[in-house]
Amino acid sequence: MATKIKIRLGDTVRVIAGSAKGSEGTVLSILRENNRAIVEGVNMIKKHNKPSAQNPQGGITEKEAPIHISNLSLLTSDGKTTRVGYKVENDKKVRIAKKTDEVI
Repeated sequence: MATKIKIRLGDTVRVIAGSAKGSEGTVLSILRENNRAIVEGVNMIKKHNKPSAQNPQGGITEKEAPIHISNLSLLTSDGKTTRVGYKVENDKKVRIAKKTDEVI
């Protein structure tokens, strides 16, 4: 059973652990089954491609590898990391930043 993922597509996050610590980016996709996310410009890997019809030259391409959700922290509007909480406003459940209490 996967834990609840509080980071969503399009959120700006900072890496808080691992080799990419300190780097920031936007969440491009979330892999719920593995509790991982792909963040723009973070955890880059080099992939060696064989020549094919689409890419007759082959070569080496760089792309983002998934990073575990526990190594990511959401950024507030002023650029500080925060945890995510929930609050009910006008009969609607909204995400809030724990540090600033602002609606995300």
